[in-house]
Amino acid sequence: MKHGQISSKELSEFIRERATIEEAYSRSMTKLAKTASNCSQLGTFAPMWDVFKQSTEKLAACHMELVRKLQELIKEVQKYVEEQAKNHKKTKEEVASTLEAVQNIQSVSQALQKSKENYISKTLEQERMRKEGATQKDLDKAGLKVKKATETYKSYVEKYATAKTEFEQRMTETSQKFQGIEEEHVLRMQEIIHSYCQSVEETHIQIGEGQEEFVKNMENTSVESLIQKLAESKGTGKERPGPIEFEECNVSIATEGAKPRKRKTFAIPGRRRDKDTDSTESAEVEAVNASNGAPPGFYGAIDLHNANVPQLDEEGFCIRPENSFYSSSDSEDEDEPRKFHVQIKPVQTNNGTHQHKATIDELKASIGNISLSPTPAVRDVSHQHAHHVRLSNNDLLSLDPFGPTSTGSSSSLPHSSVPPPNRPTTPLGTATIIPPPRPLSRPKLPAGKLTGINEAGRPFSPSKMSNSSPPPAAPLARAESSSSLSSNTSLSTSNTPTVGTSRGPSPVTLASLDALPIAVAFTESVNAYFKGADPSKCIVKITGDMTLSFPSGIIKIFTSSPSPAVLSFKLSNTSRLEQIMPNQQLLHSDSSQSDTNTKDFWLNMPALTAYLRKSSEQNPAASYYNVDILKYQVCSNGIQSTPLNLVVYWKCTSSTTDLRVDYRYNPEAMQPPAALTNVQVLVPVSGDVTNMQSIPNAIWNAEQSKSLWKLSDISDKSENEGSGSLRAKFELSDGPSIPATLAVQFFSEGSLLSGVDVELVGSGYRLSLNKKRFATGRYMADC
Repeated sequence: MKHGQISSKELSEFIRERATIEEAYSRSMTKLAKTASNCSQLGTFAPMWDVFKQSTEKLAACHMELVRKLQELIKEVQKYVEEQAKNHKKTKEEVASTLEAVQNIQSVSQALQKSKENYISKTLEQERMRKEGATQKDLDKAGLKVKKATETYKSYVEKYATAKTEFEQRMTETSQKFQGIEEEHVLRMQEIIHSYCQSVEETHIQIGEGQEEFVKNMENTSVESLIQKLAESKGTGKERPGPIEFEECNVSIATEGAKPRKRKTFAIPGRRRDKDTDSTESAEVEAVNASNGAPPGFYGAIDLHNANVPQLDEEGFCIRPENSFYSSSDSEDEDEPRKFHVQIKPVQTNNGTHQHKATIDELKASIGNISLSPTPAVRDVSHQHAHHVRLSNNDLLSLDPFGPTSTGSSSSLPHSSVPPPNRPTTPLGTATIIPPPRPLSRPKLPAGKLTGINEAGRPFSPSKMSNSSPPPAAPLARAESSSSLSSNTSLSTSNTPTVGTSRGPSPVTLASLDALPIAVAFTESVNAYFKGADPSKCIVKITGDMTLSFPSGIIKIFTSSPSPAVLSFKLSNTSRLEQIMPNQQLLHSDSSQSDTNTKDFWLNMPALTAYLRKSSEQNPAASYYNVDILKYQVCSNGIQSTPLNLVVYWKCTSSTTDLRVDYRYNPEAMQPPAALTNVQVLVPVSGDVTNMQSIPNAIWNAEQSKSLWKLSDISDKSENEGSGSLRAKFELSDGPSIPATLAVQFFSEGSLLSGVDVELVGSGYRLSLNKKRFATGRYMADC
């Protein structure tokens, strides 16, 4: 057992070191991506740096996501280490009686050996005295000693038999208990290693996809497209300037108005000048340049400011209209008039406009082949396309209410193309998770009992919103591995409710039924983060999964039939789902469906039969076998999607801390509305609390410095329609307290947050049970 604890801690340190290495690599790749963005943006190769930058950033994001997964895995290992220590401590107390049995048989064995030696010694002494002819009196004394030694020896033989029986029984039980602990330990370690391998495998798959995309982008970028793009961005025009004609010198004008000519580099656009007669060009030359050889009046009047034509300077070069233009001036005076020469070529027979359009289209088609997808996306296999995801530093699942704040960015990773192997699980049924005992009804809040917190009204609940499409929620953070639907609910913020066991029709009589019974379970998890009393700051993410349960007798029917009836079903209200991730090995769907509110699926019956047969071989005594069919993410609408709205208020002084938590039941978030059960609120309070007063009564854990409220069911039939407050006053010895993040847990039966439902399609099967429930994941609130 001691070595088990050592190995658990060593595994945690190993994973932590791997996460450190991955984080260092990710940061190095991020720096490399910045280096690519700082490379030269001139020349024909410039567009390729964008491809390098995007590919490197995606690689860095993949490794950073692996860091996040490993950190989550480290938390699981540390949690197991704590559970392991508690279990070992409990085991030591339970096997204390075995220790007593061991000590008892040891002492009895020693006493037995001594009594045996004394018995033999006394017997030999009596025999020696008889042979030597001792007196009768001495022989009688020796006989009494032999008799006493014989009785003592026999009594210890009996005691040893009793001690031996108890020792063997206790040691057998204890050894079996130790073996059970070690088997569970090895199994948990294997599960941790499986999660570790799955995380690394998913990262390698994404890195491979990113590399394939990078290679594809490079292959789709041709030399011609890069050259054409450079020409389009840097070119001065597509029309050649016309020829320059000989200009005769007008001597009279030239001698009267000859002034030194100096080329001006830039002129201010929009600054117009009045034309005067002091110019070196003649009207004839101006007319020739304006007409470009055409008869007078062929083009009519030319509007220099509105004509959408290339402008030429005196030397015949095109003037770029988007920048300042070149011009000639007869004087250095900025207010002197200028003369502009515009040359227009006649329309060509080959329609240059169409050629220009075709060239641009060809360029767009060539460069458009470079598709720089964002960082990893979650794939909906049923549609065979990627959903773009948004990276956010306030990813809900990266928040730890009771741990250090993480500033690292996180992103979602695609669901592995090879789903983890399903394992035999407990069947669906009507058994439910056993909640802790409910507290007595909460007393009404008396006025003036606790002071220090303002009771003024707050803009708590947002106004009713229309049924417009809600904004998309954060993407799935991680594809969970397949697991059993039966588990226990605790205050851990990562737990989701599951379905327990039930007894169905007997496997013997199952084959005689007209339709085979199939059970379905929907399990959803709501994650929420409330910040103050502002509803717009509420972050919500809702995920869910669908599981089918098959009775054990159905395996014989499937294996005996060469082609069992295909199991098909239809999901309704799928328009409320943002993402759907089917089990690729077992489930198929039609991607050409036009109805966005429903989706049809059917199972791969040979694969399903093989899986059920394997599950039966691994667990032949099970009555039912569960199969994880699909997972999904629900479109969230902010605080309107949360079944329990929260606002927390703190007032901290050096000697006291006043706390109030307001909550409000939101039936509109559920379909149909259902009661929230096993509601628990956990609040850490720092400052060395010496005394606590609370309404309703809360439990204070001095070791962890946390207060815990356990409430009865909350629904619209509760007091104040499910609205209320939790209030507490803490006396401190080392204040003031630092406001912390509180965590809330609850779950609900018979309702879902998404409203999704299922209907079997076709014949051969019937729906014997449709289980629906949801529970909290990480449900937190800050002031």
